[in-house]
Amino acid sequence: MVAMLMVVLSAGLCFGETKVITAATDPWPPFMDPDSPTEGLSMEIVRAALGREGYEVKMHFMPWARAEEDVREGTYDILPNTWMTDSRKEVLLYSEPYAANELKLVKRKGDPFEYEGMESLKGLTVGIIRDYGYGDAFMSDPAFKRDPVPDFVTNVKKLVAGRVDLTLEDEIVGRNLLATAAPELLDQIEFTKNPMSVQNLHVTSGLKNPRAREIIEAFDRGLAAIRADGTFDEILSRYGIK
Repeated sequence: MVAMLMVVLSAGLCFGETKVITAATDPWPPFMDPDSPTEGLSMEIVRAALGREGYEVKMHFMPWARAEEDVREGTYDILPNTWMTDSRKEVLLYSEPYAANELKLVKRKGDPFEYEGMESLKGLTVGIIRDYGYGDAFMSDPAFKRDPVPDFVTNVKKLVAGRVDLTLEDEIVGRNLLATAAPELLDQIEFTKNPMSVQNLHVTSGLKNPRAREIIEAFDRGLAAIRADGTFDEILSRYGIK
């Protein structure tokens, strides 16, 4: 009887664990913010959508390259904030988009450069973040150099020091990161008026993860529900986004 009770309890624990989803990404405020009680805009949307389907999401912050690798391999269940690339589609299952980022070039203050298409980058060195999904055209263009580092603040420091010509980031994200980590740099840089691209944000899960389709389909259903009842718009309004 005791042995049977232990089996039943173990089965109950396993059943409960199936409703927990683990997420991994790097700090990327205001979308992913380890210093916020909500852990950021993306996490509010992800938790609201998956909560409608009965899931709890536990967040783990780490460098992006490690997070992407661990989700691809199924160590963690989701990346909450993924841009789409052809190479990623081969290893990740994508949700419907829930937001979009305007990716802009960042230059030293007073630099007359303006982005006018990929040809305007010819001969320049652009600081990028290692393993970010900037788009296949940008990453494969031989007319300019890409200099990878672990994070945006490092890129801006190199930009101000003249070690790269440009860097790039979503303007909302970039200003948030600098305001927290290096506010003295904000007066030394400018964002271009023209975005290089508009990148949709998706939740993704590794194709090696046996729960990938279950999780992504649950998120899509939950996303439709929170859009329909106004919860989605309420979350965006708290961040000044609409």
